[in-house]
Amino acid sequence: MSKETIQIPKQIEEMFATGAHFGFSKSRRHPSFKNYIFGQKNNVEIVDLEKTQTMLLKVKEFIASLGKEGKTILFVSSKSEAKEVVKTAAESIAMPYVAGRWIGGTLTNFPEIKKRVSKLHDWNGQKEKGDLQKYTKKERLLIDREIVNLEKFFGGIKNMEKLPHVLFVIDPRREHIAVAEAEKMNIPVVALASTDCDVSKALYFIPANDSSKSSIEYFLKEVTSAYKGT
Repeated sequence: MSKETIQIPKQIEEMFATGAHFGFSKSRRHPSFKNYIFGQKNNVEIVDLEKTQTMLLKVKEFIASLGKEGKTILFVSSKSEAKEVVKTAAESIAMPYVAGRWIGGTLTNFPEIKKRVSKLHDWNGQKEKGDLQKYTKKERLLIDREIVNLEKFFGGIKNMEKLPHVLFVIDPRREHIAVAEAEKMNIPVVALASTDCDVSKALYFIPANDSSKSSIEYFLKEVTSAYKGT
């Protein structure tokens, strides 16, 4: 007697291979995530990847519409696993990013943030022209240190002239300050969110592992491809 073969969609296999299905323990689950749980294994909740696939499609359709209109997406994550991935993804579509600590007021006090960014442009401009030679060696050392600090905190948004149209967040629980600022400024939030996140704060979200580098990279590639229309 032959057993019936179950065909697993290719995309679900791809997501499974990245570990996208791994959540956290049931005790850490946020109530808003309840409907996206498939089951539990070794005390770890498993995300329903069929629902992930459905939600990803909605996210991609939304992101594609932003791409057609040339809208700005600000990518955000302070996770060590995500920093380089977020930077690479954002730069691939010429979008701003915060890959590191979120500076309070980045959205709610944007005019002040722009002043800091202007300072960065000013110092970099002077450095390129050789105008820093007019300062003493000690002063140049202090300026170089300031440039490094400004690049660290504002380098990813130095070309963001105005508030973004959308915030794309890896782990809204961890980036709750950024999410709160976006909410206050009426900026929609799209998120990659695991089982411990309050997904009610997002306009659209992808229910999946937000801690694995391979999972984060997979979904960011899907999102940036959608923006480019490829």
